Amino acid sequence: MLGLKHNVNFLVDYDPSWAEEFAEEHDRIAAVLGDIPKGIEHFGSTSVPGMRAKPILDIIIGLDPISDWRSCLDPLVSIGYDYVENAGVPGSYVFGRGRDLSERTHLVHLVEWMGPSWVSNLALRDALRRDPELRRAYIAEKEKAAAGAPDNRKHYIELKRGFIDRAKASLV
Repeated sequence: MLGLKHNVNFLVDYDPSWAEEFAEEHDRIAAVLGDIPKGIEHFGSTSVPGMRAKPILDIIIGLDPISDWRSCLDPLVSIGYDYVENAGVPGSYVFGRGRDLSERTHLVHLVEWMGPSWVSNLALRDALRRDPELRRAYIAEKEKAAAGAPDNRKHYIELKRGFIDRAKASLV
């Protein structure tokens, strides 16, 4: 089951239905964006079998040029997303969706196709999928961050940022 109230941080066990949820959402997004995206991928912890995660589906969309992000605004809004102007994710234009305004079930990150965010996020996803030791280490880091910031999403992200940055630097 997807959904997490704003500023609440907790992790749940991997749910195999997340892959199906992504496939459905991929089709919804592709239908409204047409040929604007160069790629639409499931990334983040919900894309890694066996990974504990916040129950929010992360989707990365590659655009070339990145300035095409404005062409995505109205179509994404038409299928229930809202633009998160101050999301604080460098190199991304972030949109969120949920069952109501108090929670998120899906986050869409619009990034430059084949740019640093696209490449590093997908490299990390792929490394976590194939490397059980890296996956265990990241789960431990996420558990520590969730315990350290149970009610502050930005602080949760900051607490695990060092681990993510080191892991990405070793991959690309």
